[in-house]
Amino acid sequence: MHLIRNAYEYLENTAKRLPDKVAFADEKAGFTFGELLSYSQSVGIAILNVAKSSRGIVAVIVDRTAISLLGFMSALSAGFAYLPIDSKMPETRIGEILSQASPVAILFAEKDRRLADKLASYAPVLCIEEEMKRETDEHLLSARRDAVLDIDPAYVIFTSGSTGTPKGILISHRALIDFTEWMSETCRVGEDDILGNQAPFYFDLSVKDIYQTLRNGCTTHILPKKLFMFPIMLVDYLNERGVTSLIWATSAFRIVADSGVFEKKTPTTVKRAILGGEALLARHVNLWKSAVPDIKITNLYGPTEVTVDCTYYDLERDFADGEPIPIGKACKNKEIILLDEELKPVADGEPGEICVRGIGLALGYLGDHQKTAAAFIQNPLNSSYPDRLYRTGDIAKYNENGELIFLSRRDDQIKHMGYRIELGEIETALLAVSGVKAGICFFDSAEDQIICVMQTEADADVGAVAAEMKKRVPQYMLPNVWRKVDRMPLNPNGKIDRKLLKEQYFNEKN
Repeated sequence: MHLIRNAYEYLENTAKRLPDKVAFADEKAGFTFGELLSYSQSVGIAILNVAKSSRGIVAVIVDRTAISLLGFMSALSAGFAYLPIDSKMPETRIGEILSQASPVAILFAEKDRRLADKLASYAPVLCIEEEMKRETDEHLLSARRDAVLDIDPAYVIFTSGSTGTPKGILISHRALIDFTEWMSETCRVGEDDILGNQAPFYFDLSVKDIYQTLRNGCTTHILPKKLFMFPIMLVDYLNERGVTSLIWATSAFRIVADSGVFEKKTPTTVKRAILGGEALLARHVNLWKSAVPDIKITNLYGPTEVTVDCTYYDLERDFADGEPIPIGKACKNKEIILLDEELKPVADGEPGEICVRGIGLALGYLGDHQKTAAAFIQNPLNSSYPDRLYRTGDIAKYNENGELIFLSRRDDQIKHMGYRIELGEIETALLAVSGVKAGICFFDSAEDQIICVMQTEADADVGAVAAEMKKRVPQYMLPNVWRKVDRMPLNPNGKIDRKLLKEQYFNEKN
C-alpha cells in the first residue's frame, strides 16, 4: 500500500478515479475532482511565480464557497501550507494575523477584490478566478511537493488567544492524514455519501468535510448559512440534495432540534450525524431521533491543537434527557491521560485535566515558542525520551463504564462560599431543566456571585427554573443572578459567545 506523505495526494488519487464526479458545490457553482486538480495546479504555478521563498504559508480569503477550497488545494499543490482568513473578519484582526503569518501570497475570490486590495501590503494578492486559467507545469509542482515532508505544516488555523492576540496553530500533513484515515475507517464515510457542510472553512471542524470528501470521493454540498435561520428550508435543501451525513458543530445540531421543524418536516435521506465543538445534550439527540429514528450519531471531542478531535463516542444506547453523553475514548493513535494540578495521574473516577499524546498533536503555535512550550509539555510520566503531551485545559473523568465524561474548562473552576466548583457542572444541570434551550454560567469574583444567562421556551419562568435547579445541585452551586435572553449570541465558530455575554453583564453592572 502506498504511504501518503502529502494531503494533496488525496485529491490526485481521487481525481484519477472519479474525474467527473462533483467534489464540492455551493449555491452557485462547484468543482469536479478533475477540475479541482487542474485548476489548483494552475493557481499553484501563479503562487510559485510570486513567492519569494520555497517554504511558508499562503493566506486564503474564504467564504462559504467552493472556490475557497480551490484556494486551499492550490496552496498545497505548490508545496505551501494554507491559512484560512474569514472574509468577514474585522480588517484590524486580519492585519494582526497576516503580520504574524508573513504569507508568501494571498489568494482571493473576485467578490473579495476590494478587501484583497487593502491587504496587498502584506503579500502579493492573486485572484483565484483569474489564475485558474493559467498554463500549468505539473513537473515543477510535483518537484515542489516532493520537497515537502509529512512533518511539515499543511494548514494553519488562527484561534483567539488568552492575551487578546490571535494564535496560529500549525498542523502537519502527517497529523492531518492520520486523522483523516482514522475518521474514514471509524465513521464509515464512503464514496456514496453526500455531506452537508455547515462548519465555516476558517474553523477546523470543516477539515472533516474537506478531507473525507477528497479521500473517499464523496460529494459535499456547502450549506448556505441563511438556511439555519429557516430550518424548514434547510430540511428541504438536505432532502433535495440527498444529504446522507452531517458533520456539524453541536450548536447547529441543537439549533435545528430546538426550532420545532421536526413537527412539520423530517430529513429523509440523513443517516449519520458526526458532531463536535460543544457538549452534546441528550435532549437534542432525542429530538433528532424522534424525527430520524435510525440516525447514527457520533460525539467527537478535541481542540484545534490535536488535529480536530482526539476522542469519540458512538451513541449505541438511549439516553434520558438529563443524562450526560460521554466523549468516549481516544481516537486511534492518540492517548488520553488525566492529570491533576501537579501533573500527576488522578485516581480512578476522579476529575483531571485532559492531556493528549500522539501523532495528531500540532507542531505548535506560529512564531511563539514560549506559548508552545507551556502547552505542549514533556510527558511527566516518561523521562526516557522526548514524548510530547498537549494540555487541553479541559477537565474530565471516567464513569463506571470506563467512558470519558467532559466536565468543564480548567479555568471554569471557581472558589465560591468556600467550595471549589466546576461551572460546567452547573451548566449541565441547567440544560437538563425542561424549558431551558441554552445557558451558560460565569463568576463575578468581586461580588462572589455565580451568574447564569439562559435562553428558554417562551412560557418558561425564571423562578420555576431556579426552583428546579434546587433539586439538581447543592445550595452552594445555585446561581445568584439569573438573566434571560431571547437568543444566545454565537461567535463565528457557531458556539455561544461567552465572552460577549460576560462583557455585557459587567458593562451593565458598572
